[in-house]
Amino acid sequence: MVKNSIPNAAIDYVTRTLDSFTEVQAEMWDNLLALHSDASPFVQHAYLLAMEASGSASPVTGWQAHIITLERAGLVVAACALYVKDHSYGEYVFDWAWANAYQQHGLPYYPKAVVAVPFTPVPGARLLATDADTRCALVRAIVAWCEERKLSSLHMLFASVTDVQACANAGLMLRHTVQFHWTNSRPGYADFDEFLTSLAQEKRKKIRQERRKVSDAGVQFRWSRGADISGSDWDFFYRCYERTYLEHGNAPYLNREFFASMQRTMADNWLLFIAQRQDLPIACSLIALSGESQPKVAYGRYWGAIERVDCLHFEACYYQPLDWCIAHGYARFEGGAQGEHKMARALLPVKTTSAHWLAHPAFADAVGRFLEREGEDVEGYLGDLQQRSPLRRGNPGT
Repeated sequence: MVKNSIPNAAIDYVTRTLDSFTEVQAEMWDNLLALHSDASPFVQHAYLLAMEASGSASPVTGWQAHIITLERAGLVVAACALYVKDHSYGEYVFDWAWANAYQQHGLPYYPKAVVAVPFTPVPGARLLATDADTRCALVRAIVAWCEERKLSSLHMLFASVTDVQACANAGLMLRHTVQFHWTNSRPGYADFDEFLTSLAQEKRKKIRQERRKVSDAGVQFRWSRGADISGSDWDFFYRCYERTYLEHGNAPYLNREFFASMQRTMADNWLLFIAQRQDLPIACSLIALSGESQPKVAYGRYWGAIERVDCLHFEACYYQPLDWCIAHGYARFEGGAQGEHKMARALLPVKTTSAHWLAHPAFADAVGRFLEREGEDVEGYLGDLQQRSPLRRGNPGT
């Protein structure tokens, strides 16, 4: 149902808010998403609806969805997914210190607003809009929505370059973090061995040693994509995924029904590697793939194992996917949040950005000063990482 319908003063827009993805027309949403070259599969309507319908990201788990749209002349020209939250779990851009500071001063930090994909630290479009002016109007509408509901803050996580620009124009504060991505060379590596030649000798040697340990342990891999991933393979994946979380003392963020939805509605966006020993599965990694109309990008997402084999994690999560990406002409493999160890596997540091608005002027000023100092530290960290590049000297990208 429409929660509100108010004029947007910037131009002749009407702002509307829905409270469930079941109320959003999938075709409208995905058509807006298709306008963005930096779109990821995680912003597709089917993905966000599965998060909600499965209960993985729902009011019960502290993710109350609100879909904000802008209309002009009766047509939806911009939209975004916003979640009102009473915690900071599942975001990967950490604001616990901000929440603690609010609490110490007797002020409520929660509820807050987050524009993000739940549990998914993948950079990309968050503000779906037909043009730059409309995108800026959407940012203003979101801030006004938060002010009207007296929320403490707004956080747009892992935003695209165009989203960041719109947020900066609206006066939001920017925060930077570091991820590690692999990029295929142009015109593309012929095979994994050619890729290894781009690395410094010690890195090549280490990767070969790690792969040999897995092979010598009698482990072999098979992969399946899309409809070829069987129901039993999905079941085995979830067994591994759940076990990994439980071993770390936490329940998994995503439930089995969510992945059942992926199998039904977005099968072509998933690639599964299964490690076997003596024909029995012992581990797996699940990789997401961009849509057919988007640049070829693969995203490392989930992994788990029921047996321990030295270096198996590296083989399942990096070497097998990179080998596959090279063979299938994929331009980029994104390794997810954090993980400096990924550099040894030729995933190089990239800067990611989030944008933040705090309603309280004094706290906004303090956070702004903190972000300036933190930003300088991030730039220094990036410079240090670039000095430690695993690429062979003289290789493109060094």
